Amino acid sequence: MTLAEIAEETGLHKSTILRLTNSMAIYGFIQRDADGRFSVGPSVWRLGLIFRRDFTKREHVAPSLKILAEATGETASFYVRAGNERVCLYRENSPNLLRFHVEEGMRLRLSTGASGLVLRHFSGEDVGDLSVFNKNGTATSVGQTNPNISSISTPVFTGAGDLAGALTVSGLATRFDKEARENAIPLLESLARSLTTN
Repeated sequence: MTLAEIAEETGLHKSTILRLTNSMAIYGFIQRDADGRFSVGPSVWRLGLIFRRDFTKREHVAPSLKILAEATGETASFYVRAGNERVCLYRENSPNLLRFHVEEGMRLRLSTGASGLVLRHFSGEDVGDLSVFNKNGTATSVGQTNPNISSISTPVFTGAGDLAGALTVSGLATRFDKEARENAIPLLESLARSLTTN
């Protein structure tokens, strides 16, 4: 973005933006090219790696995501809570061309979707209607994040019993219907139990 674009987007004065970006550039969080355009600096990547290190590792989760995507034909994801948002930490996309698409690292509202319900409920928040959960804590959502998407999500705990994240399967509501969701729940829950970490 140019300085003018940043000023328009943020509502800050150009002098304030230059002061802030100069400080951020010193630590590698922002860089500016020869044309004066600003972009994200390499230190942001390092922060992302630190963030991921504090959660379940990819090599631990990825095989389960692959199994879920292959077995259901839908997209499998692992979400973690970050304040009042949920972050898609890891993802295995559906082999189908028509699918629910979210990039790894994308932040979504915590107030919607099956993974949002799981992360809020098992963080101790009141989520209201508990009928969306089964006896094992798996939640079902239809059309909350997107009117065309349905999902199921179940909690993943650490060995100490703390919430690590939410293992989730999402797909087109017309394809990932009630029967398909119910058929996928036993595998989802079994894989979540196998992900228990120390």
